Amino acid sequence: MSKADLTALAAQLEEYLGDPHDAGSRMSFTRVLDHDEHEEYPYAFVSQLRRWGVHEYSLPAEQGGRAGNVETGFNLMRLVGRRDATTATALVITNLSFMPLWIAGSDEQKRSAVEDMKRGGGLSWGLSERDHGSDLLANEMVAEKTDGGYLLTGEKWLIGNATVADTMVVFARTGKRNGPAAYSIFIVDKRQIPAITAEELPVEKLHGLRALDLSGLRLKGAFVPDSARVGAEGQGLEIALKSTQLARTVISSLAMSAVDTGLRLTLDFTEGRVLLGTAVSDVPYSRRQLTEAFADLMVADAVSLGAVRSLQAAPEQLSVWSSVVKYLLPTLLEKTMSQLNMVLGARFFLRDHPHYGPYQKMLRDLLVANIADGNTVVNLRNLGQQLDGLLASAGGAAPAVREAAAERAATLFGMDRELPVYEPWKQELFSRGQDDAMLAAPDGLSRLRALAEEAKGTERDRLLRAADEAEELLDRVGPLTDRAAELKAELGREYAQSAELFELSKEYCLLHATAACVLTYVHSHGVLDDPLPSGALLLLQIERLRRHLYPHESVTDPSVIDEVMRVLRHLHRENRLFSHWQFPLAERVADLTAARL
Repeated sequence: MSKADLTALAAQLEEYLGDPHDAGSRMSFTRVLDHDEHEEYPYAFVSQLRRWGVHEYSLPAEQGGRAGNVETGFNLMRLVGRRDATTATALVITNLSFMPLWIAGSDEQKRSAVEDMKRGGGLSWGLSERDHGSDLLANEMVAEKTDGGYLLTGEKWLIGNATVADTMVVFARTGKRNGPAAYSIFIVDKRQIPAITAEELPVEKLHGLRALDLSGLRLKGAFVPDSARVGAEGQGLEIALKSTQLARTVISSLAMSAVDTGLRLTLDFTEGRVLLGTAVSDVPYSRRQLTEAFADLMVADAVSLGAVRSLQAAPEQLSVWSSVVKYLLPTLLEKTMSQLNMVLGARFFLRDHPHYGPYQKMLRDLLVANIADGNTVVNLRNLGQQLDGLLASAGGAAPAVREAAAERAATLFGMDRELPVYEPWKQELFSRGQDDAMLAAPDGLSRLRALAEEAKGTERDRLLRAADEAEELLDRVGPLTDRAAELKAELGREYAQSAELFELSKEYCLLHATAACVLTYVHSHGVLDDPLPSGALLLLQIERLRRHLYPHESVTDPSVIDEVMRVLRHLHRENRLFSHWQFPLAERVADLTAARL
């Protein structure tokens, strides 16, 4: 889908849902907060979004869905999530639960599931268990072979949609001996099994996403036919891990949506509130806080752009891209939201404020992006296992390898570039040292300097400074490689599980993000809408990444902050998403008097 077509589709969804501050809109903050306060599942919101067809943009067109590009569904969910992360999560869970079928299911299984989902049916993904968490090879649910099918016994817990969905896709042991080939995946239709063999577990009370169905399912000898098995017997672990890669990539939309709303609400206050004769937005310290939060969000936007498009353009590298985005974005944006807390002040703590009530909900809901579908530890461990190969490739790849990566990067970070068909079965569990963002970074820097030479005045200077600062960060590949080698020699076998390796993986994520910001600029600058592209914003993005390593050093001056504030104000006043996409949002029709109280 072209950028223009996706923008038009996003505008249609926004018009359908209406101004969230308008109590009479289809998905108003007033109703969202009421569901949250009473911990009531948002059936009405889910139903009306299904009627519109939002979930169909994450289902394969070959079997009756509307999915062409993954980023279409990803971005539509951002628009839902900016109103209510709970509703977005409920829909995302259904779509992610379909992934095992998309990867390895038969055409009949896919068509049947898509038809059921289009009729309003939900799905849940029965992967985790109470005693084992992310240790999939310790899972205890058993699928015992019997005539014509299997008998499933065991418990799945902390499962989204486990109670409200009629169907659960279940990961269960089929092998006699434990190991990677001991597990398989099954479709369990609760409407088709004897009532006595299934029991839903209580819905858990949550800190955030209070209205979400997060519960579980206990099975005891539940019969499912052979036709309910997804893929071959023993293929379950591979299917599950590939499904998780997509989940880790798209879950970042929830964090980005929360910060978009948080920043928008904060600006409603700072633009209208006058203290000592000056708008809060124009107080130098507040202005820097606001622009830094915006830059953080735009870093996340650039990283997610490449990661989501890698699902189609570089599926063999997804083990790296998904782990980078799943670690970096939630941890980055949690800090961003905390920074906004200081600007908004006491209002962020008020649950019933007529305008700022949604802020505290976004603050709580944001946290789920860190723990769902693989937490920080899981993702850093995954990167650590591949770090040697990634660093070797980033520091010493042959020219031909870099050239090929640069060609792919034009698609990964070119917002209007056509993507290949999504074929999730092509995903790999290890990248073999390939990370196109890092491999294409030198080409990106060369292109950025060429664009700088074509620019004039301060824009030329800012782009050149951004290139220099980005290159300095990316040059850390060499020292990072040396530190890894020294630690490996010092720690021996302990290196693979060491805290030091986790820290190296964190730094690698910062370098990947730096490359993503540069590559987004150089490959999408020609299709961005005013007031983008902005050299000042790019420089501030690089500074924000640099601050993780040099927390007290700045590379921007007040003029850069002023320019970034101009960009931010433009997007706020024109009511557009804080993103490179700049989707037009629903017209603001509600009275904003309460925003100044």
